[in-house]
Amino acid sequence: MRRSKFSSIVPILIVVAAISVWIYDAYNGGNFSKSSDRPATERTSPKDESDGKSSGSKPEHTGNYDTYRNCTLVSDRGNDGDSFRVKFPDGRKEIVRLYFVDCPESAFKTYGGGENNHQRISEQAAGMGRISPGQAVEIGKKAKEFALTHLSKAPFTVHTEWDSPFNDKRYHAFIDLSYNGNTRFLHELLVEKGYARIHTKGARLPDGTSERNQEDHLYKLQKTAKATKAGAWGL
Repeated sequence: MRRSKFSSIVPILIVVAAISVWIYDAYNGGNFSKSSDRPATERTSPKDESDGKSSGSKPEHTGNYDTYRNCTLVSDRGNDGDSFRVKFPDGRKEIVRLYFVDCPESAFKTYGGGENNHQRISEQAAGMGRISPGQAVEIGKKAKEFALTHLSKAPFTVHTEWDSPFNDKRYHAFIDLSYNGNTRFLHELLVEKGYARIHTKGARLPDGTSERNQEDHLYKLQKTAKATKAGAWGL
């Protein structure tokens, strides 16, 4: 029996339909579209990795750091002398933690399960001239007031590699800001004022200064702070 003309073209229609579906899926799945507006070798920030959105203001690259200018302080109950929530130029809000320094806690706290920060405060007090835990908390309050006051005065610059060693979404950073007409690093100012001990992670500065040279400089600032009885060193 001779096959009808319609039945003879059915296989051809099936093949054409299959090819059309494949082309549609490939195009919309990304095989023929741009995977990103940025080169594959360019670093991405947490926001870029999480939702794929392009930033409203891409950072400059300073050595190994992403440098964001015109950052602002965000009011947050967790803000302290060396850790702050920051709004970046593209609108994201992240917590940054200063390299090199540790300011005393600004309050005695008790957490769920009966844990508290009292032992940490005792360690901080011992590292700042063996002052009492109560005195350490007072220095912590002054450090917090100093840092937040100057971060609130004007936009500042953040340099970060987006490293979060404890995976707690707090990213180590250097912050430079305007202070008495000059651009200064905040961590240096805190040591200079006697509000922080030289402690925690260090790193090479954005301008290329080695970690060792920066640490030596901080100890010189601390020596001057002790001689002038600044902050904790005057108690």
